[in-house]
Amino acid sequence: MFSTVPMSRMTLAAPVDAMADIVRACSDLGCVHIEDYTQFEEGIGVGRAIQSDDADKVSALLLKVRAVRSQVSVFNAKGPMAASSAKSMSQDIEEEVDKALGYIEAIRESESEIASLEDQVRVFEKLAPLNISLDLLTGYSGVEVYVAETANSSKAAKVFADLKNDVEFLAPAGLVAVACAPNKAAEVQMALAELNAKVIQLPSGEGKPAQRASDARKGIEDAQSSMESNQKKLDKWATEHGSDLVIAEEYLQREDAIFTSPTSLAVSNQAFALDAWVPTENESKARSKLKSMVSHLEIEGHVDDHHHHDGHDDHHAEPEPPIAYQNGSAAEPFELVVDLVGRPKYGTFEPTTMIMITLPLLYGLILGDFGYGFVIVLLALWLRSLPFAKEPMGKNATTVLLWMGIWCMIWGFLFAEGFGFIWDGTGKIMGDASPLIPFYDWTYDLTSGFKKSDIADALGLGHTYVPFHRADSALTDYVLVSIYVGALHLLVGYIIGFVNVAKGHGLVAAFFEKGSWMFILIGGFLHIYGFMSGSNELIEGTLPGYAVLAGIVLLIIALATFEGFGWAGGIIMGPIETFGLLANTLSYLRSMAVGVAGVKIADISNDMGFASMRDAISAGDFALVPVFFLLWIGIQVFAIALGLLSPTIHAARLHFVEWMGKFYDGSGRVFSPLGGQPLHVEGDA
Repeated sequence: MFSTVPMSRMTLAAPVDAMADIVRACSDLGCVHIEDYTQFEEGIGVGRAIQSDDADKVSALLLKVRAVRSQVSVFNAKGPMAASSAKSMSQDIEEEVDKALGYIEAIRESESEIASLEDQVRVFEKLAPLNISLDLLTGYSGVEVYVAETANSSKAAKVFADLKNDVEFLAPAGLVAVACAPNKAAEVQMALAELNAKVIQLPSGEGKPAQRASDARKGIEDAQSSMESNQKKLDKWATEHGSDLVIAEEYLQREDAIFTSPTSLAVSNQAFALDAWVPTENESKARSKLKSMVSHLEIEGHVDDHHHHDGHDDHHAEPEPPIAYQNGSAAEPFELVVDLVGRPKYGTFEPTTMIMITLPLLYGLILGDFGYGFVIVLLALWLRSLPFAKEPMGKNATTVLLWMGIWCMIWGFLFAEGFGFIWDGTGKIMGDASPLIPFYDWTYDLTSGFKKSDIADALGLGHTYVPFHRADSALTDYVLVSIYVGALHLLVGYIIGFVNVAKGHGLVAAFFEKGSWMFILIGGFLHIYGFMSGSNELIEGTLPGYAVLAGIVLLIIALATFEGFGWAGGIIMGPIETFGLLANTLSYLRSMAVGVAGVKIADISNDMGFASMRDAISAGDFALVPVFFLLWIGIQVFAIALGLLSPTIHAARLHFVEWMGKFYDGSGRVFSPLGGQPLHVEGDA
């Protein structure tokens, strides 16, 4: 749950003649991650891709399939297909792929033609005021013709006065056309420069520019019609063959990986060696399938038996195992979130399951409106019905969104908020008209015991009950809850970091590197708590205060000896970095600040829109009702859009920056078995 899949190192050697069969067997296993061979020695190099008619056909068809995929948006709505069926289908789909490529090429040609004709229209429209056939402007020997744009065409007669006997010119509005002998070309060009004229490249052909422009526009219409026709054909093709295209691409990629895999192997004239990783749980399956095909096979579980930092790692040349997740179906969609900051380093804590709980929980705490959460749930369910949600990434993304909406509804229920309306009797718009008053009276009675408890008194949460009016009477409690959540979240991060460092570098390193921060966090929290409760002064010698000082000393030692800063660097940076922890803790106040801002935006919507609309109806001003209704809906839509964006960003930041920064190393490599992870093609080919 909190760790990645255990990996075993597999090395095998076999005669070169058996290479093709062995790499195909590794692909059929679906769990062999091959390491590239890089330690070149005399007589040993990397192999060459397998050359065969099948390899050439697969490579050529794969290029075509990828070309089509780059131009159409398709998804596999059929579900996984057996490898044998995918192989047969891939052999038959080439003709259909060629049709799609034909449509794509026709569309590109139409686009190119439209662009060319549009350029011609622009030129012809510029030349139209001359009203001279194009063949009269070009093709003369012994005569130079210039046509240029200028805003100073009215000054042409004055500028060409000295050349009036040597040139012929026309100067309609915005243009100057000049014909001259070659020996006068330089003077003409100087005159055009004096007019700030920009020479137009004259097109070839016949006919007057206005007619040519009209012909070009007709050509654009024809090209657009052709492009639209081919686009419709391509869209229809994608609808009919999209699923097969996705399946074929995966199958062909798998086959292509088999044919090109020798480029990752160590090969000599007679034999080859393969270095790979397999999940430990698949060790017996791999051994059973390969042992009869190879001359040497060794599979051993990975053991990280050294405790060194990166700068002193005696085994730096040894590759770390690749990372594969092992989460349950509930947590699996949140692997998408973890991948945003990289796979965890092998042997460290894998936070997907925890993020599954805390990310939507914090999101809901920030947005906290039942109505907006309900809209988000509906949005997620609608997105899940679209074809792209059949793909793993789309399915996972919509599942994350769904859980965010559900938690928003849960917090909205606790806050008694829906679309900005307060659902109990304290709401200034609903007031005594709220149908939920009896329900929230019951929840108040049920939870009011907590606010009178010693725990609530110790934590300062005297207004913590259901309904929890976070932007009103319980605002102070909302601030404190945000700080408590932040301190607890950070402490959990440091505990995880302690375990990670202890596993990788030993307890001593963990004590100084992470234990120091726990001393500072816990001591600082308790000292500030004592100050806020009146038990001590801000600057006073207390046991928690001494714990903070001890933590700073431990941090200085950690920076100086374990992080390579040296004593001078440790003494300088230790106290400075301590203030970073204060900033991290206070950063959780964003959950309160953004949440209250959202409440106020929704409140403005209801005051300016809904309440005004209700008053207009009561007063009989029905002409104003649509205005206030649109204002109300407009601000509500803005609030929902902002609620999707802003709380998501802040909840993600609190995880990726504040929390995961305390323990997470995202340097892990993705586990990529030969032939790729099977998503659309199942079984052996």
